[in-house]
Amino acid sequence: MSMDDLTTSHDKQRSADALRQHLKSAKALRELANVAPLAADHRLRLRAWQAARLARTHTDLLSSRRYAQAAQFFLSDLYGPKDFSSRDEEVERILPLLIKMLPASALHTLALAVELDALTEELDSAMVAQLHRAGLIEQIDDDAYATAYRAVGRRPERERQIVLIRQTGEALDRLARKPLLAGLLKLMHAPAQLAGLADLHEFLDRGFRAFRGMGAADEFLDSIESKEKTLLGKLFANAGEPFAL
Repeated sequence: MSMDDLTTSHDKQRSADALRQHLKSAKALRELANVAPLAADHRLRLRAWQAARLARTHTDLLSSRRYAQAAQFFLSDLYGPKDFSSRDEEVERILPLLIKMLPASALHTLALAVELDALTEELDSAMVAQLHRAGLIEQIDDDAYATAYRAVGRRPERERQIVLIRQTGEALDRLARKPLLAGLLKLMHAPAQLAGLADLHEFLDRGFRAFRGMGAADEFLDSIESKEKTLLGKLFANAGEPFAL
């Protein structure tokens, strides 16, 4: 086995280990959030509000001919209200096969996306609990969200969330530059449908096409990172003041 083969094998194993860890965390958090109908409703309320906020913050990207597809993928498949239970169950079920079938770069991209999902579930759970305690979960607005955000705190995790958004975008950008992956995803379509892996395949395919279609992703990722960092800083700096998100 060559040194390149050993490196690839090591990278795949590291991504697989990370995937297992983050899949377990995300699954446990989702089960806890959906333990009762009211808890599930509260989670959906928060996520719907956050999706609307993201669309307002990044309206320029969503309305751009060049960036719209990638922006929509980010806001729905990476940083939005979508429930990833089916995708993650598929990954967990066939992880040994994925290690053999997918290139190391694709496994790494999945690991980052699932880590982002698990962290988002954790932070959303804390937000729902805080909004519920304050009696604001039924009427979330900018001020209620900002107050709960500061009460929850956990700034390092919030900053990590933005780092993961950037890293996942960069991983997707590198993935989109691999010409052979387009053919692999096309070949995988029918077998994935038959094997019950539709959500996983669609996630990879949508991300690949969104980033391949936009070209270089630096400006796109800079815009998201800059706005989210600016917003985070304002939220933690303006305690007790009215806030427009």
